[in-house]
Amino acid sequence: MPRFHYTAVDAQGRESAGALEAATAESAIMELRARGLFPTGVDTSAQTHRAIVAGPVTRRDVLARLAFGSGVSDRERAVFTRQMGVLLRAGMPLLRGLEVLARQEHNRVLADVITSLAEVVRGGGTFSDALARHPKVFDRLYVNMIRAGEAGGVLATVLERLANFQEKSLQLRGKVRAAMFYPIVVLTVAVGVLAGLLVFVVPRFEQLFADLLKGAPLPPLTQFVLGVSKTVQTNLPLLAAAAVALWLAFRVFKATPAGRRLLDGLWLRLPVVGDLVLKTVIARFSRTFGTLLASGVPILQALLITRDTCGNARVADAIDGVHDHVKQGAPVARPLEAARVFPPMVTSMIEVGEHTGQLPQMLDQIADIYDGEVDTAVAGLSSLIEPVLIVFLALVVGTIVIALFLPIIRIVQLLT
Repeated sequence: MPRFHYTAVDAQGRESAGALEAATAESAIMELRARGLFPTGVDTSAQTHRAIVAGPVTRRDVLARLAFGSGVSDRERAVFTRQMGVLLRAGMPLLRGLEVLARQEHNRVLADVITSLAEVVRGGGTFSDALARHPKVFDRLYVNMIRAGEAGGVLATVLERLANFQEKSLQLRGKVRAAMFYPIVVLTVAVGVLAGLLVFVVPRFEQLFADLLKGAPLPPLTQFVLGVSKTVQTNLPLLAAAAVALWLAFRVFKATPAGRRLLDGLWLRLPVVGDLVLKTVIARFSRTFGTLLASGVPILQALLITRDTCGNARVADAIDGVHDHVKQGAPVARPLEAARVFPPMVTSMIEVGEHTGQLPQMLDQIADIYDGEVDTAVAGLSSLIEPVLIVFLALVVGTIVIALFLPIIRIVQLLT
């Protein structure tokens, strides 16, 4: 019989954790309820259990997050959503569940937010209205899904779907970030090594060559490297300021609609990387759109939310066109195919889902397929980037070393 790890709270809000044996997760929840406990997490995975009962967030972490964001991480929001769904599924009233989660939450920012949610609900407001008062923590997608769940009387189900969506989105984002971590580190090290050679090592050889060669001409490659070194030494503050200015200009340009549309289009056209970006966007689009439709959000509203959260301006333009056609009574697949952004397989599967009345399920299947495609693409990109970066670093450092050794060979020839 499977062994389930759980966290739960009692009627007084005291938290407890442990393990029990049950045939299914539902049986485990029923057993905990029979003991007078309300489970906040039940899973066979010890890893998931540890994530639910993770250690407290320090005050320094909270202050750092407040300086740069909402003060609530995506992981913490996903855990809150999962726990809230489990509590409602176990039969605990919404207000009581919010009060319990507020007391046990270690992140002070999130605890204050949950307390605020409880106050609105206690005053007669809806859960979705309370969430809408915290747009930095709960985005439009979150609020609209909760509102649809309230209207359909399936709030617990929607919370569970939303938790699944958030967890899979975090997993996908983590894979992409992991793929980018290695090349960024290698490039940073390469730039640091190159700057150190040009600023500290090469100038010493220049004086040595001047003393030993006594005015004899240096090889062209050596002259080039010495010239680059002198330029870097002389203009280092200016070069650093220019790099910062270019980065800021890039950020400002990217923030404009035209700039973002141009850059997102370039990302999609890049060899190898563009394929990974497109697969990531398709997975996010399918998962978001399918989750919204399955939760009861109207299709036009779901398209607008998906457009705002897809992460690519070119794809957002395509979704905007789909919205306009659907508003006039057209199906989703045909205008999406006409946009020529998504592969034919995606539009064909969406068309089948529309004809069979199972569009949300078909979108979930597309998301699962492209999650796997992203895994494969990330692995392939990592295996390709590693040798390319190593060869690049070897060429740069090797060029400098050869440039410094050529005069030494000439000096040895003169001495002999």
